[in-house]
Amino acid sequence: MNAIRHKSQRVSYLSYILKPFLDIFVSMKILHLSSEKSWRGGEQQMAYLIEQLKLLGVESHVAARSNSAFEKWCLANNIPFLSIPYNNVFDISSALKLKSYCSKNSFDFIHMHSSRSHGLALLANALGNSVPLILSRRVDFPIKANFFSKRKYNHALIKNIICVSNKIKDIVSESISNPEKCVTVYDGVDLNRFHGKGMRGKIRKELGISDEFKLIGNIAAIAPHKDYFTFLDTVKILSSKIKAKYLIAGEGPLRKEIENRIVELELQNDVFVLGFRKDVENVFADLDLLLYTSKEEGLGSTLLDAMAYGLPIVAAEGGGIPEIVKSEFNGLTAPVQDSQKLSEHVVRMLSDNALREKLVLNAKEFVKDFSKEAMAKQTLAIYKQVLAHK
Repeated sequence: MNAIRHKSQRVSYLSYILKPFLDIFVSMKILHLSSEKSWRGGEQQMAYLIEQLKLLGVESHVAARSNSAFEKWCLANNIPFLSIPYNNVFDISSALKLKSYCSKNSFDFIHMHSSRSHGLALLANALGNSVPLILSRRVDFPIKANFFSKRKYNHALIKNIICVSNKIKDIVSESISNPEKCVTVYDGVDLNRFHGKGMRGKIRKELGISDEFKLIGNIAAIAPHKDYFTFLDTVKILSSKIKAKYLIAGEGPLRKEIENRIVELELQNDVFVLGFRKDVENVFADLDLLLYTSKEEGLGSTLLDAMAYGLPIVAAEGGGIPEIVKSEFNGLTAPVQDSQKLSEHVVRMLSDNALREKLVLNAKEFVKDFSKEAMAKQTLAIYKQVLAHK
């Protein structure tokens, strides 16, 4: 009896000693839903999450939109995936394919990363799929008050709603019957993504911009919530104050409108629309300042990348931006659509060397808490908590 007791104690003690190491690795299988065609911030975050979860012992599959950038990423990185069209919220064919794929694989969760994937997962559930759901919410748009939206966000199979900022968490919590389901996990970035990379002078040479001009830009999709109209209004004010040229690195539905606005403001010799760039490191290398003018923003992972790179930031206070860009500490911020205040901050940032150096240094330290590794571990902790209560 004593021998058995001692053996039990040894096993218990050994389990206690090994627990921190065993907790790092878990046996779990997740299906991520990727419905977007292009590659933007959400897709980068999903890629970081899948990469880091793999290191933590989690097997990830993806239901990717056919012929999308993320489908190509899955192919390049040997991630098992299902290709479906994501035609619309009533795409029964895609929903049935999703249900069939889940039947062939024993997934612990389906992680929905967008509104369209959210709708498709619920349709698959209506057709008989019963895999528990976790939703990521990346935008700070209010949830619509209609019956369908309320039903969509209060579905019993949704175990958690992961919000990328407290701002989004507050917005979503107002629309669901169980606010405790909402948790905040900030975006993560690769702190070394641009370290030692980027060829300074490449963009300047490409555009014919000499070193006598400061180079100010924004790296974001040309979409309504990014508010490039305020960006251009700010540029117009700055055109009489500083010697600078301006970059818009991004693509989106408002490109033509923005190009027309550039002409209306007579800024065609000062503002360059680069479109989507794969060589973002070269854009960072040539910029003297990031001017980020979003009026609505979940968080803004570009801002975190800029901090890690050491780029000074002037930003509007849209959505969750004030949670990471803290004015006078690691950047300068202004109210949404306040082009006058934004222009004043740009002039101050470029002219006050001591201030600029302090803000950049603080930003480099601050962003260390927003690594992709930390984001994945926090997400995994949510997975494990839900799994424990299944």
